[in-house]
Amino acid sequence: MGDFFQNGPITTLQNLSDRPFEELEAELLDWSRSTPMSLVIPSLFEELERPALSNIVDELSKIPYLSQIIIGLDQATEEQYIEAKKFFSRLPQPHKVLWNHGPRMLELDQAFRASDVAPIEEGKGRNVWYSLGYFLASGVGEVVALHDADVSTYDRSMVARLFYPVVHPTFGFAFSKGYYFRSDGERLNGRVSRLFVTPLVRALKQVVGNSDYLDYIDSFRYPLAGEFAMHINVVRGIRIPSDWGLEIGVLSEVHRRYTTQRICQVDIADAYDHKHQQVSSDNPDAGLHRMARDIAKAMYRKLAIGGVVFSPEVFRTVKASYYRQALDLVERYANVATLNGLSHDSHAEESLVDVFSQAIMTAGDDFLSNPMETPFIASWSRVQSAVPEVYNRLTAAVDADNAD
Repeated sequence: MGDFFQNGPITTLQNLSDRPFEELEAELLDWSRSTPMSLVIPSLFEELERPALSNIVDELSKIPYLSQIIIGLDQATEEQYIEAKKFFSRLPQPHKVLWNHGPRMLELDQAFRASDVAPIEEGKGRNVWYSLGYFLASGVGEVVALHDADVSTYDRSMVARLFYPVVHPTFGFAFSKGYYFRSDGERLNGRVSRLFVTPLVRALKQVVGNSDYLDYIDSFRYPLAGEFAMHINVVRGIRIPSDWGLEIGVLSEVHRRYTTQRICQVDIADAYDHKHQQVSSDNPDAGLHRMARDIAKAMYRKLAIGGVVFSPEVFRTVKASYYRQALDLVERYANVATLNGLSHDSHAEESLVDVFSQAIMTAGDDFLSNPMETPFIASWSRVQSAVPEVYNRLTAAVDADNAD
C-alpha cells in the first residue's frame, strides 16, 4: 500500500486502494480498439529453462487487450530458436520471436553496419533496439510496453498498470515507468538503486549544483526498473544505450525530448524480485561493478551536455560525497529492514559501497580518456533515413524466421 506524496517534477501514480486489475483490463480492452498495444520481452534462451518465464507466459495468455507480443531472443542456436517458438506457441495473442542472431537478422545487421547505424555491442540494449524496431515496422501498435523475462513475482496486473497511464485518453502521458520495492520476502534487494544511483545523484547535486536533470532522476522511486511503456512517437525518436546503462539512458533520452508533464511513474507491484547479478568486486567489466560504471558514465555524459565541466578533482569530490551519503543510507535501510522483519547484512552492503566508489572513479577515468565514446544506438528515425527500406527488410526477416 503506497502513499499519495508527490516528490519531484514527475507524476507518481500510487496503488492506494487495491482496485481490481480486471477493471483496468476492461478499460484497456475498450481503448485497445483505437489504441492497440504491443508488449516487448527481451530474453536469453536460458530464461526458457527457468520457472519465471513459464509463469510469465501463463499470465500473459490471460490478457485480453494485447494486439501483439514481441519476444527478442538473444544468443540462440537454430535448435534453440525452434524450441523457443514452441515454448511461446501457447500464447493466444499474435506474437513473433525475433531470432536476433539468426542468419537473416545478422545479414540485416551487416546492412546497418555499412550505413554506420548498427548496435556497437551485444547485450540487452541491442535486443531491445531490434524489438522496438520490429514494433515500428509491424505497424500493429500505438503504445508499447517492455518488461524482463526473469520476474519471479510476476502477475498480469503489472502489465495493466504499466500501460494504463499512457493509453488513458485524458491523462496525456507519453511515457510511464514502473516502480516497486525489491524483495525476495527475506531481505531488501535493489542494491544498485538504493546504494548507488540515489546517493550518486545527490552527491552530484552537492558537487556540481542542482540541475533539472538530477532533480528528474532523483524523483524516480526505482530508476533502474526494467518495466516501462511509451507511445509510438517516443519509440521513433529515442536512442537506446547499448551498454548496461540502458534504464538510465532511456530516462535521459525521454527527458531530452519531452517535458516532465508527459512523463510519469506508476506503482506496478507490492513486491518484486528477479534474478540477481554477481557483484564482481575485482572485475569492473562484469556484474554490478560494470553496471554501476556504465550508469555513472551515462549521468556524466548527460551533465556534460548541459555544460558541466568534469575533471579528476571533481570526480574525487563526487566520490567522497557519494561515500558518506551511501553509508548513511546503509544505516537507514538497516532500520527499515529491522522494522519489517527482514534480514540485513550491513557489512555486505558497506562492502558494496566500496565497489561502487571504485566504479565512480573508473567511470570518470573512462569519460575523460574517451570523450568521443557514443554508446547510444541510432534512433529508428535515423535508421530509416539511412536505410529507407529498413522496415520492409526487418519484417521480412522476422516473418520468414517465424514461418520456417
